Amino acid sequence: MPESPLPTGVALLDDPQEWSAFGRPHGVPAGAPVDALAPEDTAWESHVVLGGMHCAACALTIEEALRQVPGVREADVSSATCRARVVWHPGQVRPSGWMEAVRRAGYQALPALDAFAREHRQRESRRALWRWLVAGFCMMQVMMYAWPAYQAMPGDLSMEMEQLLRWASWVLSVPVVLFSCGPFFSSALRDIRQRRISMDLPVAAGMLITFVVSMAGTFDPTGPFGHEVYYDSLTMFVFFLLTGRWLELRLRDRTAGALEAVMNRLPDSVERRGADGGFTRVATRRLRVGDVVRVLPGEAFPADGCILSGHTQADEALLTGESTAVDKPPGSGVTAGSYNLRAPVEMQVQALGDGTRFGQIVALMESASLQKPRLAQLADRIARPFLVGVLLAAALAAAWWWPTDPSHALMVAVAVLVVTCPCALSLATPVAMLTAAGTLARRGVLVRNLQALEALAGVDRVVFDKTGTLTRDGLGLREVRVTEHAGLGRASVLGLAVLLARQSLHPVSRAIATAASAGWQLPAGWQLLQVREISGAGLVAELHRAGQGAAVLRLGSAAHAGVSADVQQGQQAMLSLECGDQVAELARFTLAEELRPEAVAVVRGLQQAGIAVHLLSGDHDAAVQRIARGAGIDDAVGNCTPQDKLERLQELQAAGHKVAMVGDGLNDGPVLAGAHVSFAFGRAVPLAQSRSDFVVMGDNLALVAQALQLSRHTLRIVRQNLWWAAGYNALGVPLAIAGYMPPWLAGLGMALSSLLVVANAARLTRDPGGAQAPSSGSAPLAAPKPLEAA
Repeated sequence: MPESPLPTGVALLDDPQEWSAFGRPHGVPAGAPVDALAPEDTAWESHVVLGGMHCAACALTIEEALRQVPGVREADVSSATCRARVVWHPGQVRPSGWMEAVRRAGYQALPALDAFAREHRQRESRRALWRWLVAGFCMMQVMMYAWPAYQAMPGDLSMEMEQLLRWASWVLSVPVVLFSCGPFFSSALRDIRQRRISMDLPVAAGMLITFVVSMAGTFDPTGPFGHEVYYDSLTMFVFFLLTGRWLELRLRDRTAGALEAVMNRLPDSVERRGADGGFTRVATRRLRVGDVVRVLPGEAFPADGCILSGHTQADEALLTGESTAVDKPPGSGVTAGSYNLRAPVEMQVQALGDGTRFGQIVALMESASLQKPRLAQLADRIARPFLVGVLLAAALAAAWWWPTDPSHALMVAVAVLVVTCPCALSLATPVAMLTAAGTLARRGVLVRNLQALEALAGVDRVVFDKTGTLTRDGLGLREVRVTEHAGLGRASVLGLAVLLARQSLHPVSRAIATAASAGWQLPAGWQLLQVREISGAGLVAELHRAGQGAAVLRLGSAAHAGVSADVQQGQQAMLSLECGDQVAELARFTLAEELRPEAVAVVRGLQQAGIAVHLLSGDHDAAVQRIARGAGIDDAVGNCTPQDKLERLQELQAAGHKVAMVGDGLNDGPVLAGAHVSFAFGRAVPLAQSRSDFVVMGDNLALVAQALQLSRHTLRIVRQNLWWAAGYNALGVPLAIAGYMPPWLAGLGMALSSLLVVANAARLTRDPGGAQAPSSGSAPLAAPKPLEAA
């Protein structure tokens, strides 16, 4: 079969300005500026979509072809996502060079751009559907012609009628072999030319043997293979294989393809304002910083920017995991990948591509989707030796049965070739892992490392940081004590505090302004003038009082307010009124970090699952113990340096525990790196700097528990898939060798095995056991199981 030429336009990708569209300089984190780097002086990391892949052996073949190209340093191919990551040096090779190597290996590589990926997936789906339809139609007709021979008694069918039915079956089998079986034969020919083996080779051999034996029985009934024909078996198992492959393709698009669904949120085109003030639709790739674009309701924002006109709401579930709409008035910022829900708005572009948080998310997900978990690597290593064993087993089975009946011997060999195809084994782990990663991504948890899903399932200790993790960002108002002075009631005192606090962005001021904003009023004729903020002290303002003269209002520390402080747990802010030489205390605000409302339920759920919870923090021990008591944590230590945290973590690991660390991703770098599994918590985590295994995008602590639940459920799914694949082969091979499994049943078994593996993994997208966060009324997590059980 002639090789297809290199796709039109691929040579254009040799232009250095195009490289950033489907890759970035190697070793440079997402979000770093690319334009400042000299493309010729650094290696590049590119991502491509692959066509023609069907199995793990295909992935190994493409990796070998790429690694043999001078200038290609690394190549990782995922058979579950049909994507590849290629690290190459521009001084030695260009994209068209290593893409040509992929083409020579018999596959197709296209840049992993949204439009290319969607077009490629749709084209593959249409071709698979047409092949399936042709095979199904011809199978039904062949079965109709074969039915009389099965039901007729001796002498009911004349020799001429029986021969006519065989000829009709042959005619209908030809399009099945030439068209529907095309992918199997082309892949097998490619393997033979390049002296390698893939999972399509034994299947294609089985199809060809069945068709040749049936043709021999049709054209030469008195020949060595006898007069038996197997057109019905041939068309049936081709139909079953194509049914399984097509359904598998659909399920993988919907499950493991959830990663791609998140990555493809940006619109292909957007309306950009021109010099004449009119809007013209242009490709999103053509946008530049400073452009003004119009985003219609239902469209995704194409870049990070600021709304210039229009008032709408946005769905930022990608960034937070929360589906609640966020109000976006003029002047507010919007993020790429979030959806405009209400009204048309005009926005000014402020960041594009990798400079956006969406770009960083996509980079993390692309990297994770190409990783191979330990169990998947094991399946890849045994795939080719297993296929060699399949061919030998089929040859030995044929040799055993040949003296008895050559025709039956070949059918036994066909059944062995088809039933033992290790597709289910190669899909068992990666499909489940990628499905779980996609499910977590939709809920607001990014998986940086697929191997961490396996490690997380065995965790029996969780260590939390305090600030920004168990507690909310910022401070909460715990207590307000108001001193009535000069006729000022509580509402008036709070009114003065709120007006003054609103002039500052300090966490203390924000907490007072937010918590004390209800039920206040400003005394009639009173007005604040010349508000100033003194760094490290507080706020001061001149107060105009109608009929009472001027005064000075202060809000801040006790020394700043000019009043005495008492020793009390928590941070305090004082509000004082200064008239001449007299200073009167108006109010005293006690502030402290607030425990997240879901923290108690999350900690309780982890403890009920047999997971011990620890708290390590660099804050004062008194504040740490207060938070620990509120959350229900018995083991809490304060005044910890990063080195102290790491040492305590290592003590737990030395005792044989599997430890997960949950921190803010900024000042917990050493302990996050040292844990078996690590979570960087909070929206403020810089994705380009974080080195954690999981990044929690939202503000919900329950997402950590959800990830742990889903990881355990994922490992159960993987175990089920592996046991099914092993059990299916252990049962099917002896039956096929013994001659009790006809080819059509072998094809059905092979199709169902792969389909069952993918469908079982699809449960991870909707199973309530892996989706619900622990709450006070929810069922506890399942008890942990050791990873060795896998």
